Amino acid sequence: MTGRSVTSLALPRWLLVPAALGTLFVGLPVVAMALSVDWGSFGSLVTSDASTDALLLSLRTAAVSTMLCLLLGIPLAVVLARTSGTAATLLRSVVLVPLVIPPVVGGIALLQAFGRRGLLGSTLEVAGLQVAFSTTAVVIAQTFVAMPFLVLSLEGALRTAGTRFEEVAATLGAAPTTVFRRVTLPLALPGLVSGTILAFARCLGEFGATITFAGSLQGTTRTLPLEIYLQRESDPRAAVALSLVLVAVAVLVIGLTRARREPVGGVVS
Repeated sequence: MTGRSVTSLALPRWLLVPAALGTLFVGLPVVAMALSVDWGSFGSLVTSDASTDALLLSLRTAAVSTMLCLLLGIPLAVVLARTSGTAATLLRSVVLVPLVIPPVVGGIALLQAFGRRGLLGSTLEVAGLQVAFSTTAVVIAQTFVAMPFLVLSLEGALRTAGTRFEEVAATLGAAPTTVFRRVTLPLALPGLVSGTILAFARCLGEFGATITFAGSLQGTTRTLPLEIYLQRESDPRAAVALSLVLVAVAVLVIGLTRARREPVGGVVS
């Protein structure tokens, strides 16, 4: 198909007013936070021992949690995209639960499952494994809240790509695993990349489920959002500075995600 330039649709001018107000509503608090930062001491505020420990812990746990999201979320997204019916609808509803419940409720649910007296936690306790209020609990909490972002993004990409090429590969004699590895995943790669980036960002920003399920122990379970919450009472300047760090990460993530989705040079095929 011959490439053509994307043309802008004519929009009603009155839409610009509420659009501007919406932008102001979202952007003004971020701008206000940036203006209130003590830039002269910004470096010292974000590099204190507690802040550095929290940042490094957040990066480590977010990386591990994202890998778990990929390991569990890719098969789940493929199953959702390639099946239909009541069972698939029910499964999708279960996957969406972490998106719609408050994170603290998710933390309580994790405690009931993996806590010392939980459904699985009591068995793990007998085996000498304590999950709750450990670094492992941080990873589980982050994975719980972030995996739906990866699953939904990848499922949408798979549904958009369709099954034509997979059917052709199967007709030519390719095994199901080969079709999955050589056809399915490459077709959905943009959605997979976007979902992975969003999942990583969600892991970095997770607070409610983490503090409920993992607690707040410096160097062990106190991630950057938890450190910001504690600094808000003891050192508001440090809380603002650390918050700006998280905002910068969020902006970077959004930029990377949009760069993957938008056509280069505004041209589509």
